[in-house]
Order: sequence, then C-alpha cells, then structure tokens
Amino acid sequence: MKTIGVGLAGYGIGGAVFHAPLIRTTAGVRLVAVATSREEQVARELPGVGIVGSYADLAADPAIALVVISTPTSTHYEAAKAVIEAGKHLIVDKPFTTTVAEADELIALAAAKGVLLSVYQNRRWDGDFLTVERLIREGALGSVYYFESHFDRFRPAIKGGWRDEPGPGSGIWYDLGSHLVDQAIHLFGRPESVLADVMTQRPEAQSVDYFHVVLRYGRMRAIVHGSSLVREPGPHFAVHGDGGSFLKYGMDPQEEALRTGSLPLGPAWGQDAEENYGLLVRADGTRERVKTEAGCYSRYYELMAAAIRGEGPVPVDPMDARDGLQVLEAAAKCRIG
Repeated sequence: MKTIGVGLAGYGIGGAVFHAPLIRTTAGVRLVAVATSREEQVARELPGVGIVGSYADLAADPAIALVVISTPTSTHYEAAKAVIEAGKHLIVDKPFTTTVAEADELIALAAAKGVLLSVYQNRRWDGDFLTVERLIREGALGSVYYFESHFDRFRPAIKGGWRDEPGPGSGIWYDLGSHLVDQAIHLFGRPESVLADVMTQRPEAQSVDYFHVVLRYGRMRAIVHGSSLVREPGPHFAVHGDGGSFLKYGMDPQEEALRTGSLPLGPAWGQDAEENYGLLVRADGTRERVKTEAGCYSRYYELMAAAIRGEGPVPVDPMDARDGLQVLEAAAKCRIG
C-alpha cells in the first residue's frame, strides 16, 4: 500500500490536537510538512517533519498528495482554492467556508480539477453520537419526533483569539454550531426551514456566544443549542420518539485525551466511563443503561486515505458541509447584539 504524503496548514489547537496526532497514527498516511509560524513547537512535537512558511509551499511539494487546511475560518476559501488549483486532494476544517457561495465554487473547482475534497467533521465519530445514530437506525426509539443536542461551556471571561473576535466565521455558532448542525443533517438530512435565536450574551463579548436553533423536518424538530455560560450542563443528547427516549450526559472523551497528549491507540481509546452511559427508556417504561460506542476520530483519516486509493467515498461529502453552511448563514442573519 502506497503511503500518502500529507501537508498540514496551521498548528493551532486544530492542527496540533485534532489533526497531527491522527495523521501520525493512521496507517497509509505520513505527515510530510507543517505550514506554521510555530516552528519551535513543531520541531519539539513532530521531530523529522518539515516546516514551511505557507500552504502554497505545501501545495508545491511533490511529496504531498493531501493538504489539510486548519487555519482560521476566514482563510479557508483562499487557501482551499489555491490547493485545489495545484491539483492536491484537500481536507478543510469545519466550518467549510464562511459562505455558501464560496463552498459552491470550491466544490465545482475540485470536480473540474479531479481532486477529492472533504470537510473535517470529526464529531460524527464521537462515541455518544455513534450511539444515538445506532439507536435511531435500529429503531430503538421508534419514529423520532424530537432531537436535541447541546454544546455548552462555562467561559464567563473572554479567552481571546480569532474565534472571539468579530468577523466572518468567528463565534461559537460557526465554531461549535457547525458540529451540531452537521450531526443533525447526517441523521435527518437537509431541514425544511430554520428558526434561530443567535446572540451575544457576555457583556465584553464581540462575537456570538449563545445560540438556540430549531431545524424543522415535517412534524419532527431537531434543536441545536450552545452557550458560554452554563456551569452545570444538562443532557448532551436528548432524543424522543414514539418508541422511547434516550438521554446522554457528558462529552466524548477523545478531545480531552488529545489535548493532554495521548495518541489514539489501543483498545481503551475513545471508551466512555461507565457512569456516563446513556439512559434508554422504552415505551413500556423499562429502563436500560446503554454502553457508549467507542469514539474513533482516526476513522476519518482511514476513510480519506481509502478514498484517495479509490476504495470508497470521502468521509464527509462537501455537499453535506455546504448544506450545513446554509443553516449557519440563515441563523446568523437572526443575530442579536
């Protein structure tokens, strides 16, 4: 099996935590170079990996077949367009771009150039989401009429950085909401319409730090919610159908493990603590703790490598990300403050 050379543009949290460890541990891919100004950090953490100045250098390297864009959202379109025009396969961090028009142009350009394009929506491989997906697929909840997912945090102080600054693609609606919208679209498809409450709550905040958005699917409702002022979160997932309900507290453990330097290796990776298993209540009132599926972010890169080898589709279709951007754009127009 020929090894696929990978170039990574950006070495902030996205590049250092969510991409480099997965590339390093996925069979069939090799991290060739990183485009970053954080030269000392890369040299320390990724010995033997090249360091270059820009995504253009990655696109020009004949040893690189796949480029990963993990830079601020406002730069995605420009960087992605240059990489596609250079004939490289491409992964773009979520959110794909800042507008649907930009996404449409990149999708058409990738098709014209004959390169593969995918958007990094790693939360499709959260263990709790995989559990919800399985329960719905198996019919454990009957016909689903209500789906709610939360991404709440407690950050009363402004941390700083581009996500907290005003501008295209900043704020938690584009940052965290893009995950939740993608999960809903993956489960239920493109919504018929959107109702949105998007705002800035913290007095010193300059970007969106609260959202409550309803995706309407006939008689079914999917609610995605996020806040920066939740000290004690409620359920991460609440799913109700005519066959029962499922409630799941707590977040997938993979992000925390990656942030502390663990690599996604071994059978213990992505395993949820037993006390965090979700509760399934069937229509007859019987209650059952459901073991959480193992989370597996590495699966994204396994599928992308297989797609490049011609062995299947890309792990996340860019059209899904484009549909997600339609929701993000529509809701953003309702912003207050």
